[in-house]
Amino acid sequence: MTGNWGRWGADDEIGALNLVDSAATLRAVTLVHQGVSVSLAQPLGPDTPVPPHRGAPQRFMNRDAGDYALGARSPGGFRFAEDTVQLSVHSGTHVDALAHAWSGETLYNGHPQAGTRSTRGAQRVGADKLRPIVTRGVLLDCTQGGGPLEASEPIGADRLAALSREAGVDIEPGDAVLVRTGWWESRGESTQYFADEPGITDDAAHWLAEHDVALVGADNYAVEVQEGASGFPVHLTLLHQHGIALLENLVLDYLAGRLRAESRSVFMFVFAPVPLVGSTAAPLNPLAVL
Repeated sequence: MTGNWGRWGADDEIGALNLVDSAATLRAVTLVHQGVSVSLAQPLGPDTPVPPHRGAPQRFMNRDAGDYALGARSPGGFRFAEDTVQLSVHSGTHVDALAHAWSGETLYNGHPQAGTRSTRGAQRVGADKLRPIVTRGVLLDCTQGGGPLEASEPIGADRLAALSREAGVDIEPGDAVLVRTGWWESRGESTQYFADEPGITDDAAHWLAEHDVALVGADNYAVEVQEGASGFPVHLTLLHQHGIALLENLVLDYLAGRLRAESRSVFMFVFAPVPLVGSTAAPLNPLAVL
């Protein structure tokens, strides 16, 4: 297997996150000028849109105001509410762990697929193995401040290279590259959001991997372009071959506007996934700090 298998040792489970060292983090800190934090996450709740094959998030109140209306005790006047949330870890803004996709009999870095079972979850390369990082974020805005891309519009390596040149930015090892398609703001409330989306192609995925990026994300459902039953080659290239985790369902319009106003495309990026043991993905509230 080509890619990053064995690059950081036979036991490696975090993949390209290894590229973010203390120097990369210190470089990212220098990009903060205003001290403004921007969340790149969709709101997550019962109304969060999900594809047909995944159940919508559900919330159950374990204790609420109704309990007190019915006479529940409140010692010293103290009252409280608490709830339980049930959801697919691939709901809303999330990171695909390296255990999410593979081909053949092994996961990223040759870890056996046999360790991924319903009783225990993903024993190797699951969401709990992803470590938090602070690194340089690079926004490649395919809308260039205009309207959203068309359905199934491909974003190839040449297009990403051109965008980086126009922005005057060289993609460097350890970067988190975020691709804006405009799909979320144009289709987020429609079932079309989960079908025939624009996105990066497999040659774009290889281009990103060749630049040693740490993370790749987009403001769509699967990061990669969808044309009917085209499969998910980008997932295999990035997750399986190169150990590059994917950030899906980002919200990038506000960030894009701020960066345009400041004539820049780079920022400090904060990645802190929930360490869900054995999960194939984790909810995420990624931050851009400007």
